[in-house]
Amino acid sequence: MGLLSRDRGRLRTAGLRAVRLVSLLVAVAAGCFALMAGSPVDPVEAYVGADTAAIGSEQRAQIEERWGLDEPPLERFGVWAGHVVTGDLGTSQVFGQPVTEVIADRFAASLSLLALAWLLSGVLGFTLGLLAGATRGRLLDRVLTWWAYTLASAPTFWVGLLLLYVFSVSLQWTPVCCAAPLGTLPGEVSLLDRVHHLVLPALTLSVVGISPVLLHTRQATLEVLASDHVAFARAQGERLPGLLLHRVARNAAGPALMLQFASVGELLGGSVLAEQVFTYPGLGEATTTAALRQDVPLLLGIALTTALVVFVGNALGDLAHRVAVPRTREVAA
Repeated sequence: MGLLSRDRGRLRTAGLRAVRLVSLLVAVAAGCFALMAGSPVDPVEAYVGADTAAIGSEQRAQIEERWGLDEPPLERFGVWAGHVVTGDLGTSQVFGQPVTEVIADRFAASLSLLALAWLLSGVLGFTLGLLAGATRGRLLDRVLTWWAYTLASAPTFWVGLLLLYVFSVSLQWTPVCCAAPLGTLPGEVSLLDRVHHLVLPALTLSVVGISPVLLHTRQATLEVLASDHVAFARAQGERLPGLLLHRVARNAAGPALMLQFASVGELLGGSVLAEQVFTYPGLGEATTTAALRQDVPLLLGIALTTALVVFVGNALGDLAHRVAVPRTREVAA
């Protein structure tokens, strides 16, 4: 009976999460479409740009008919939603390709950037948080805390511009833009060139993402160091390095993991600004292009993709917290 009830509980939890995911995707799609439909920007003028005067009324009508702009907004949303159910996200108005292909290409370019920034922010934030908590009130703790609070309030684009000026313009250690050397064919780009162009955008995202992990880990470290079992270990002669490695790190890892997986959404949002600063051809740059050019199918497809990624990140964070903290598994059981 215990195993059967546990299986039923897991199925119920999975069903609730599936319902939440569907509700989230519907709400995101409806909200984004309503914002785009109510935008004062004319989609045809945004697509044509400076050549608006060069097209006549007949050409304009053809463009509107091709994009479905001559239909009421609710009808357009219904047609689009019907295609989405079958797996068709439509065709990008700017790139002239299926939305799924554009998102797949751009997400593949952003994946290495996001993965590297995610790992750097998590590892550095957790390590520095342990050091700050272990040296409470000392110079290192004050410096790290001040640095974390400063970066937490710093915009991503400002950090990117600052790093770009220091490392690319002044020191000339890193490239100014792009994901590969200019004029180089995709097949001729080496792995070293890709990494060289990837370092500064990833550093920008990771520097901003370190702050919350560092501050939460520092607080968790202070709470564990003040606990009774740590006081008992101190009384037995265990030193601070052993306490941090064997007792503090495991207990502080749970909140840090949850926060790190939950920060996927912040990384995706920050990548929009970082990719604009460094002209990095990823999903963030495609999001900006779709918004400025009123590419509704592409923007809706990106919104659904990012919502799905954030939902999965939060679910993985909950799972990682249960694995890291045994008490959570016991309560859930």
